[in-house]
Amino acid sequence: MPLVMGVDSSTQSCKVVIVDAGSGSVVRSGRAAHPDGTSVDPEAWWRALDAAIADAGGIEDVEAWSIGGQQHGMVALDASGSVIRDALLWNDTRSAQAAQDLIAEFGAAELAARTGVVPVASFTITKLRWLRDAEPENAARVAAVALPHDWLTWRLRGYGPAGASPLGPVLEELVTDRSDASGTGYWNPADGSYDRDLLVAALGHDAILPRVLDPSESVQDPAGRRVAPGAGDNAAAAYGLGAEPGDVVVSIGTSGTVCAVSRTPLFDESGTVAGFADASGNFLPLVATLNAARVLDATAALLGVTHDEFSELALHASPGADGLTLLPYFEGERTPNLPDATASLSGMTLASTTRPNLARAAVEGMLRGLGAGLDALRALDVPLERALLIGGGAQSEAVRRIAPDVLGLPVEVPEPGEYVALGAARQAAAVLRES
Repeated sequence: MPLVMGVDSSTQSCKVVIVDAGSGSVVRSGRAAHPDGTSVDPEAWWRALDAAIADAGGIEDVEAWSIGGQQHGMVALDASGSVIRDALLWNDTRSAQAAQDLIAEFGAAELAARTGVVPVASFTITKLRWLRDAEPENAARVAAVALPHDWLTWRLRGYGPAGASPLGPVLEELVTDRSDASGTGYWNPADGSYDRDLLVAALGHDAILPRVLDPSESVQDPAGRRVAPGAGDNAAAAYGLGAEPGDVVVSIGTSGTVCAVSRTPLFDESGTVAGFADASGNFLPLVATLNAARVLDATAALLGVTHDEFSELALHASPGADGLTLLPYFEGERTPNLPDATASLSGMTLASTTRPNLARAAVEGMLRGLGAGLDALRALDVPLERALLIGGGAQSEAVRRIAPDVLGLPVEVPEPGEYVALGAARQAAAVLRES
């Protein structure tokens, strides 16, 4: 069977999987690290992609490929195709005031109705407003705006800065997909169009934006390989997992995400639920939390135990931890929006304050925080029938066993895997079948 490549260009690293398009099995893989920081030169991603492909044995025998990547990051290009400044990543918060300014100008309800999201510092639209206000000379040079996966796809197809790429700076060849476009804050998931008025309000002028490909649409690279649209990381992971309407993907990593597959677009003017699109033609309403696996890390360190020992402690305690309750806002919180909140431990008595109860309270507290995301989805009538638990925190036996009761859903824990890269590979296989 033909081989396809899937890529996950995440905040921390670039992962590449070469997959048998028929069976879906991984034939070989590679990876390379990304630099730290919330503002990164995209050339570092390009070098990492090249290194990861080499580590995976190259792509000479690959017939189609697709790139999944971190959402929202602002890649600003001038007319020569050169990157104007380091890309501001999703976790760069300097544009928080810009988000507030846009909400004040347009209103949260209006923005949600037009784009499916209410701006926060993560979204691209706020970073463009920050660029306009903080670096007006750089903003004036912007001829095109791309996201990380859009830009990498463009480069791997042979385009790039004048004199540095075989096909040159053809900005009109930038392409993207629905899921990543829906995280910009200037694209409407309901009708699939860019909101140019919002782009101009953010940047100060119009610019070239990537053409949004349909899920089954593809372009080509210089070798004639099919190139799929790619996807934002959460959408690629959901696609890699085979999530369907009724499923909710609960990712327990450094931060937490809760996203469900929906057949209809969602518009939440409170901003709690981001009304993203997915990689298949459906929609992916998503809730993000700041406190997830690190709640377990911090509590295990406090107790002086390994993660396995921590899990054993938690499972020795009764449900409810005898009234001991941990509110796990160690780093503030995004859902609910309490940026200055701190964690607190309550219900402490001589009987309840034990090591097992503290471990159990940490697990239950973290899961309740994620459960708030499920409640937000339920409030918008998103059908939830099954939770798919992924991420590092899902490897805890205590988390797996306690989650069904706290989340109120049957829970499945897929085998650990590079689901963003696997989702991209699955998309590449799909467009290869269509060609």
